[in-house]
Amino acid sequence: MKNKLKIIVAMSGGVDSSVAAVLLIKQGYNVEGLFMKNWTKDDNTKYCTAKIDLLYAQQVCSNLNIHLHINNFSKEYWEKVFKNFINEYNIGKTPNPDILCNKEIKFKVFFYYAKNFLGADLIATGHYARKYISNITGNVYLFKGLSKKKDQSYFLYSINNFALKHTLFPLGNLEKSTVRKIAEKESLITSKKKDSMGICFIGKRKFKNFISQYINAVPGNIETYKGIIIGKHNGLIYYTIGQRKGIGIGGNSNFIESPWYVIKKDLNRHVLIVIQGKYNPLLYHNTIISESLSWILGTPPIINNFLKLKAKIRYSQKDQICKVFFKNNGSIYVMFYKHQRAITPGQSIVLYDGENCLGGGIIKYSFNNECR
Repeated sequence: MKNKLKIIVAMSGGVDSSVAAVLLIKQGYNVEGLFMKNWTKDDNTKYCTAKIDLLYAQQVCSNLNIHLHINNFSKEYWEKVFKNFINEYNIGKTPNPDILCNKEIKFKVFFYYAKNFLGADLIATGHYARKYISNITGNVYLFKGLSKKKDQSYFLYSINNFALKHTLFPLGNLEKSTVRKIAEKESLITSKKKDSMGICFIGKRKFKNFISQYINAVPGNIETYKGIIIGKHNGLIYYTIGQRKGIGIGGNSNFIESPWYVIKKDLNRHVLIVIQGKYNPLLYHNTIISESLSWILGTPPIINNFLKLKAKIRYSQKDQICKVFFKNNGSIYVMFYKHQRAITPGQSIVLYDGENCLGGGIIKYSFNNECR
Protein backbone atom coordinates (compact mmCIF):
# COMPACT_ATOMS: atom_id res chain seq x y z
CA MET A 1 0.00 0.00 0.00
CA LYS A 2 2.73 2.44 0.95
CA ASN A 3 4.51 2.28 -2.39
CA LYS A 4 1.26 3.40 -4.08
CA LEU A 5 1.09 6.59 -2.01
CA LYS A 6 2.75 9.67 -3.44
CA ILE A 7 4.36 11.90 -0.80
CA ILE A 8 5.49 15.46 -1.53
CA VAL A 9 8.14 16.51 0.98
CA ALA A 10 8.62 20.21 1.76
CA MET A 11 12.33 20.44 0.92
CA SER A 12 13.90 23.50 2.53
CA GLY A 13 17.54 22.71 1.85
CA GLY A 14 18.08 21.84 5.52
CA VAL A 15 18.99 18.63 7.28
CA ASP A 16 15.52 18.00 8.74
CA SER A 17 13.61 17.90 5.45
CA SER A 18 16.47 15.92 3.89
CA VAL A 19 16.23 13.18 6.51
CA ALA A 20 12.42 13.25 6.35
CA ALA A 21 12.73 12.33 2.66
CA VAL A 22 15.25 9.59 3.43
CA LEU A 23 13.01 7.96 6.03
CA LEU A 24 9.96 8.00 3.76
CA ILE A 25 11.90 6.44 0.89
CA LYS A 26 13.07 3.67 3.22
CA GLN A 27 9.43 3.10 4.24
CA GLY A 28 8.51 2.41 0.63
CA TYR A 29 6.64 5.57 -0.30
CA ASN A 30 6.77 7.20 -3.73
CA VAL A 31 8.62 10.36 -2.68
CA GLU A 32 9.10 13.67 -4.49
CA GLY A 33 10.25 17.04 -3.16
CA LEU A 34 8.85 20.55 -3.47
CA PHE A 35 10.98 23.61 -2.79
CA MET A 36 8.93 26.73 -2.16
CA LYS A 37 10.26 30.22 -2.69
CA ASN A 38 8.43 32.68 -0.44
CA TRP A 39 10.50 35.86 -0.71
CA THR A 40 11.85 37.66 -3.80
CA LYS A 41 12.59 41.16 -2.53
CA ASP A 42 16.25 40.39 -1.76
CA ASP A 43 17.11 37.98 -4.55
CA ASN A 44 20.21 39.89 -5.56
CA THR A 45 21.47 40.80 -2.10
CA LYS A 46 23.71 39.06 0.41
CA TYR A 47 20.75 38.63 2.76
CA CYS A 48 18.81 36.15 0.63
CA THR A 49 19.64 32.49 1.31
CA ALA A 50 17.02 31.05 -1.07
CA LYS A 51 19.49 30.37 -3.88
CA ILE A 52 21.86 28.51 -1.57
CA ASP A 53 19.00 26.62 0.07
CA LEU A 54 17.74 25.56 -3.37
CA LEU A 55 21.19 24.27 -4.32
CA TYR A 56 21.27 22.15 -1.17
CA ALA A 57 17.77 20.82 -1.85
CA GLN A 58 18.68 19.99 -5.46
CA GLN A 59 21.83 18.15 -4.37
CA VAL A 60 19.97 16.13 -1.75
CA CYS A 61 17.21 15.15 -4.18
CA SER A 62 19.79 14.21 -6.79
CA ASN A 63 21.59 11.98 -4.26
CA LEU A 64 18.29 10.36 -3.26
CA ASN A 65 17.22 10.03 -6.89
CA ILE A 66 13.91 11.81 -6.38
CA HIS A 67 12.35 14.60 -8.42
CA LEU A 68 12.40 18.12 -6.98
CA HIS A 69 9.60 20.49 -7.95
CA ILE A 70 10.13 24.23 -7.50
CA ASN A 71 7.37 26.78 -7.09
CA ASN A 72 7.17 30.46 -6.23
CA PHE A 73 4.67 31.31 -3.48
CA SER A 74 6.06 34.79 -2.81
CA LYS A 75 2.85 36.57 -3.90
CA GLU A 76 0.77 34.52 -1.47
CA TYR A 77 3.38 34.98 1.25
CA TRP A 78 3.33 38.75 0.79
CA GLU A 79 -0.48 38.92 0.94
CA LYS A 80 -1.10 36.39 3.72
CA VAL A 81 1.96 36.71 5.95
CA PHE A 82 4.11 39.76 5.34
CA LYS A 83 1.30 42.33 5.19
CA ASN A 84 0.05 41.00 8.53
CA PHE A 85 3.58 41.26 9.93
CA ILE A 86 3.79 44.95 8.96
CA ASN A 87 0.26 45.76 10.13
CA GLU A 88 0.90 44.21 13.54
CA TYR A 89 4.10 46.20 14.05
CA ASN A 90 2.23 49.35 13.02
CA ILE A 91 -0.18 48.88 15.93
CA GLY A 92 2.55 48.16 18.46
CA LYS A 93 2.44 44.37 18.49
CA THR A 94 5.17 41.77 17.95
CA PRO A 95 3.90 39.07 15.56
CA ASN A 96 5.31 35.61 14.84
CA PRO A 97 5.39 35.21 11.03
CA ASP A 98 6.60 31.59 11.23
CA ILE A 99 3.29 30.54 12.80
CA LEU A 100 1.28 32.40 10.18
CA CYS A 101 3.47 30.95 7.41
CA ASN A 102 2.62 27.44 8.55
CA LYS A 103 -1.09 28.26 8.69
CA GLU A 104 -1.43 30.19 5.44
CA ILE A 105 1.40 28.93 3.24
CA LYS A 106 2.89 25.55 4.13
CA PHE A 107 -0.31 23.86 5.27
CA LYS A 108 -2.64 25.69 2.90
CA VAL A 109 -1.10 27.06 -0.31
CA PHE A 110 1.75 24.52 -0.44
CA PHE A 111 -0.57 21.71 0.66
CA TYR A 112 -3.23 22.36 -1.99
CA TYR A 113 -0.61 22.85 -4.70
CA ALA A 114 0.95 19.49 -3.82
CA LYS A 115 -2.46 17.79 -3.76
CA ASN A 116 -4.11 19.42 -6.76
CA PHE A 117 -1.20 20.06 -9.13
CA LEU A 118 1.37 17.42 -8.20
CA GLY A 119 -1.03 14.61 -7.36
CA ALA A 120 0.15 14.08 -3.80
CA ASP A 121 -1.70 11.68 -1.53
CA LEU A 122 0.09 13.18 1.47
CA ILE A 123 2.65 15.85 2.21
CA ALA A 124 5.51 15.59 4.70
CA THR A 125 7.62 18.14 6.55
CA GLY A 126 10.70 18.11 8.74
CA HIS A 127 8.86 19.41 11.81
CA TYR A 128 9.50 17.77 15.17
CA ALA A 129 5.87 16.97 15.92
CA ARG A 130 3.56 13.96 15.92
CA LYS A 131 -0.03 13.30 14.97
CA TYR A 132 -2.47 10.76 16.32
CA ILE A 133 -5.64 9.50 14.63
CA SER A 134 -8.30 8.06 16.95
CA ASN A 135 -9.52 4.61 15.89
CA ILE A 136 -12.82 5.34 17.61
CA THR A 137 -13.73 8.87 16.45
CA GLY A 138 -11.39 9.31 13.50
CA ASN A 139 -10.31 12.65 14.96
CA VAL A 140 -6.79 13.82 14.11
CA TYR A 141 -4.71 15.23 16.97
CA LEU A 142 -1.43 17.13 17.02
CA PHE A 143 1.06 15.91 19.63
CA LYS A 144 4.39 17.28 20.74
CA GLY A 145 7.53 15.91 19.14
CA LEU A 146 9.26 13.30 21.29
CA SER A 147 12.32 15.56 21.55
CA LYS A 148 11.69 18.04 24.36
CA LYS A 149 14.40 20.34 22.99
CA LYS A 150 13.17 20.37 19.39
CA ASP A 151 9.38 19.98 19.71
CA GLN A 152 7.79 22.38 17.18
CA SER A 153 4.09 21.89 17.90
CA TYR A 154 4.03 25.51 19.14
CA PHE A 155 4.48 26.68 15.53
CA LEU A 156 1.76 24.34 14.23
CA TYR A 157 -1.17 25.07 16.53
CA SER A 158 -3.12 27.02 13.88
CA ILE A 159 -2.93 24.60 10.93
CA ASN A 160 -6.19 23.20 9.61
CA ASN A 161 -7.24 19.68 10.53
CA PHE A 162 -7.71 18.47 6.95
CA ALA A 163 -4.10 19.32 6.09
CA LEU A 164 -2.91 17.75 9.36
CA LYS A 165 -4.75 14.54 8.50
CA HIS A 166 -2.86 14.40 5.19
CA THR A 167 0.57 15.27 6.61
CA LEU A 168 3.39 13.05 7.82
CA PHE A 169 6.01 14.10 10.40
CA PRO A 170 8.80 11.52 9.94
CA LEU A 171 11.02 13.19 12.58
CA GLY A 172 8.36 13.26 15.30
CA ASN A 173 9.92 10.44 17.32
CA LEU A 174 13.56 11.45 16.82
CA GLU A 175 16.16 13.59 18.54
CA LYS A 176 18.11 16.14 16.49
CA SER A 177 21.35 14.26 17.13
CA THR A 178 19.82 11.13 15.57
CA VAL A 179 18.70 13.13 12.53
CA ARG A 180 22.26 14.41 12.05
CA LYS A 181 23.62 10.86 12.30
CA ILE A 182 21.19 9.61 9.67
CA ALA A 183 22.18 12.45 7.34
CA GLU A 184 25.85 11.63 7.86
CA LYS A 185 25.28 7.93 7.23
CA GLU A 186 23.49 8.75 3.98
CA SER A 187 26.31 11.16 2.99
CA LEU A 188 23.89 14.06 2.63
CA ILE A 189 25.37 17.48 1.95
CA THR A 190 23.07 18.91 4.64
CA SER A 191 24.43 16.71 7.44
CA LYS A 192 26.50 19.54 8.92
CA LYS A 193 24.52 22.48 7.63
CA LYS A 194 23.54 24.88 10.41
CA ASP A 195 19.86 25.29 11.24
CA SER A 196 18.24 28.49 10.04
CA MET A 197 17.51 30.92 12.88
CA GLY A 198 15.29 33.96 13.20
CA ILE A 199 12.76 35.34 10.72
CA CYS A 200 13.44 34.00 7.23
CA PHE A 201 12.92 37.22 5.24
CA ILE A 202 15.13 39.28 7.56
CA GLY A 203 18.11 36.93 7.48
CA LYS A 204 21.31 38.12 9.13
CA ARG A 205 20.67 41.84 8.74
CA LYS A 206 19.72 44.06 11.68
CA PHE A 207 15.98 44.14 12.34
CA LYS A 208 16.03 47.93 12.59
CA ASN A 209 17.50 48.30 9.11
CA PHE A 210 14.93 45.92 7.65
CA ILE A 211 11.73 47.15 9.27
CA SER A 212 12.53 50.82 8.53
CA GLN A 213 12.13 50.03 4.82
CA TYR A 214 8.43 49.32 5.33
CA ILE A 215 7.31 51.43 8.31
CA ASN A 216 7.97 55.07 9.06
CA ALA A 217 9.29 55.21 12.62
CA VAL A 218 8.08 58.05 14.83
CA PRO A 219 10.59 59.21 17.49
CA GLY A 220 9.47 59.98 21.02
CA ASN A 221 10.33 60.03 24.69
CA ILE A 222 11.46 57.19 26.91
CA GLU A 223 9.73 57.40 30.29
CA THR A 224 9.78 55.48 33.54
CA TYR A 225 6.46 53.95 34.62
CA LYS A 226 6.07 57.02 36.86
CA GLY A 227 6.23 59.34 33.84
CA ILE A 228 9.77 60.66 34.28
CA ILE A 229 11.45 61.35 30.92
CA ILE A 230 14.89 59.71 30.84
CA GLY A 231 15.73 59.57 27.15
CA LYS A 232 14.63 59.50 23.51
CA HIS A 233 13.82 56.64 21.16
CA ASN A 234 13.82 56.49 17.33
CA GLY A 235 10.54 54.60 16.96
CA LEU A 236 8.37 52.19 18.95
CA ILE A 237 8.59 49.62 16.12
CA TYR A 238 12.17 48.87 17.17
CA TYR A 239 11.22 47.61 20.63
CA THR A 240 9.34 44.72 22.19
CA ILE A 241 8.11 43.92 25.69
CA GLY A 242 10.89 42.69 27.99
CA GLN A 243 13.66 44.04 25.75
CA ARG A 244 16.86 45.11 27.48
CA LYS A 245 19.50 45.59 24.79
CA GLY A 246 19.44 48.54 22.44
CA ILE A 247 17.18 50.80 24.47
CA GLY A 248 19.87 53.46 24.52
CA ILE A 249 19.62 54.69 28.09
CA GLY A 250 22.99 55.67 29.48
CA GLY A 251 23.98 56.19 33.09
CA ASN A 252 21.65 58.42 35.05
CA SER A 253 22.68 59.71 38.46
CA ASN A 254 19.05 59.94 39.52
CA PHE A 255 18.62 56.14 39.36
CA ILE A 256 20.44 53.13 40.75
CA GLU A 257 22.83 51.18 38.50
CA SER A 258 20.50 48.50 37.12
CA PRO A 259 19.45 47.44 33.60
CA TRP A 260 16.33 48.95 32.03
CA TYR A 261 13.56 46.85 30.43
CA VAL A 262 10.65 47.75 28.16
CA ILE A 263 7.24 47.18 29.80
CA LYS A 264 4.90 49.11 27.51
CA LYS A 265 4.58 51.01 24.22
CA ASP A 266 2.20 53.97 24.39
CA LEU A 267 1.19 54.41 20.74
CA ASN A 268 -1.02 57.45 21.32
CA ARG A 269 1.85 59.47 22.79
CA HIS A 270 4.69 57.62 20.96
CA VAL A 271 6.26 56.94 24.37
CA LEU A 272 8.41 53.95 25.34
CA ILE A 273 7.87 53.02 28.99
CA VAL A 274 10.66 51.25 30.89
CA ILE A 275 11.48 49.93 34.35
CA GLN A 276 14.63 48.74 36.09
CA GLY A 277 15.36 45.17 37.14
CA LYS A 278 14.92 41.82 35.39
CA TYR A 279 12.62 40.62 38.17
CA ASN A 280 10.67 43.84 38.60
CA PRO A 281 7.04 42.88 39.42
CA LEU A 282 5.79 45.24 36.70
CA LEU A 283 7.27 42.87 34.11
CA TYR A 284 5.10 40.00 35.37
CA HIS A 285 1.42 39.27 34.81
CA ASN A 286 -0.72 36.21 35.52
CA THR A 287 -3.64 36.71 33.14
CA ILE A 288 -3.92 36.89 29.35
CA ILE A 289 -6.76 37.76 27.00
CA SER A 290 -6.28 35.94 23.69
CA GLU A 291 -8.19 36.26 20.41
CA SER A 292 -7.98 35.01 16.79
CA LEU A 293 -8.23 31.49 18.14
CA SER A 294 -7.39 28.29 16.25
CA TRP A 295 -8.23 24.78 17.40
CA ILE A 296 -6.66 21.62 16.01
CA LEU A 297 -10.04 19.85 16.00
CA GLY A 298 -11.76 22.93 14.60
CA THR A 299 -13.80 23.61 17.74
CA PRO A 300 -12.76 24.57 21.29
CA PRO A 301 -12.55 21.81 23.93
CA ILE A 302 -15.09 23.35 26.32
CA ILE A 303 -15.77 21.51 29.58
CA ASN A 304 -17.85 23.34 32.24
CA ASN A 305 -16.80 26.64 30.65
CA PHE A 306 -13.16 26.28 31.71
CA LEU A 307 -10.25 23.88 31.53
CA LYS A 308 -7.16 23.29 33.61
CA LEU A 309 -4.38 23.01 31.05
CA LYS A 310 -0.78 23.98 30.36
CA ALA A 311 0.38 26.73 28.02
CA LYS A 312 3.38 28.37 26.39
CA ILE A 313 3.61 32.07 25.58
CA ARG A 314 6.85 31.60 23.62
CA TYR A 315 8.46 28.69 21.82
CA SER A 316 11.35 28.01 24.19
CA GLN A 317 9.26 28.18 27.36
CA LYS A 318 8.45 25.23 29.60
CA ASP A 319 4.77 24.37 29.93
CA GLN A 320 2.98 26.56 32.49
CA ILE A 321 -0.08 25.44 34.46
CA CYS A 322 -3.14 27.59 33.81
CA LYS A 323 -6.91 27.78 33.78
CA VAL A 324 -8.64 28.66 30.51
CA PHE A 325 -12.03 30.39 30.51
CA PHE A 326 -14.06 30.64 27.32
CA LYS A 327 -15.75 34.00 26.68
CA ASN A 328 -18.94 34.61 24.70
CA ASN A 329 -17.13 36.92 22.26
CA GLY A 330 -14.91 34.09 21.02
CA SER A 331 -11.84 35.05 23.03
CA ILE A 332 -10.26 33.17 25.93
CA TYR A 333 -9.16 34.33 29.35
CA VAL A 334 -6.08 32.45 30.56
CA MET A 335 -5.02 32.65 34.21
CA PHE A 336 -1.61 31.24 35.16
CA TYR A 337 -0.73 29.74 38.50
CA LYS A 338 2.65 31.53 38.31
CA HIS A 339 3.19 35.06 37.05
CA GLN A 340 4.70 35.14 33.55
CA ARG A 341 7.48 37.46 32.49
CA ALA A 342 7.27 39.87 29.54
CA ILE A 343 3.97 38.72 28.03
CA THR A 344 4.00 40.21 24.54
CA PRO A 345 0.89 41.28 22.56
CA GLY A 346 0.97 39.82 19.05
CA GLN A 347 2.76 36.65 20.08
CA SER A 348 0.90 33.35 20.42
CA ILE A 349 -0.26 31.47 23.47
CA VAL A 350 -0.49 27.73 22.75
CA LEU A 351 -2.49 25.34 24.93
CA TYR A 352 -1.69 21.73 25.80
CA ASP A 353 -3.41 18.85 27.51
CA GLY A 354 -0.35 16.78 28.32
CA GLU A 355 1.37 16.03 25.00
CA ASN A 356 -1.74 16.98 23.04
CA CYS A 357 -1.58 20.43 21.39
CA LEU A 358 -5.16 21.71 21.49
CA GLY A 359 -4.67 25.04 19.72
CA GLY A 360 -4.14 28.61 20.78
CA GLY A 361 -4.50 32.24 19.84
CA ILE A 362 -2.91 35.67 19.60
CA ILE A 363 -2.16 37.52 22.84
CA LYS A 364 -4.23 40.72 22.97
CA TYR A 365 -3.11 42.02 26.35
CA SER A 366 -2.18 40.88 29.86
CA PHE A 367 -2.77 42.02 33.43
CA ASN A 368 -2.75 40.82 37.02
CA ASN A 369 -5.79 39.18 38.53
CA GLU A 370 -5.42 38.02 42.12
CA CYS A 371 -8.91 36.43 42.25
CA ARG A 372 -7.78 32.83 41.80
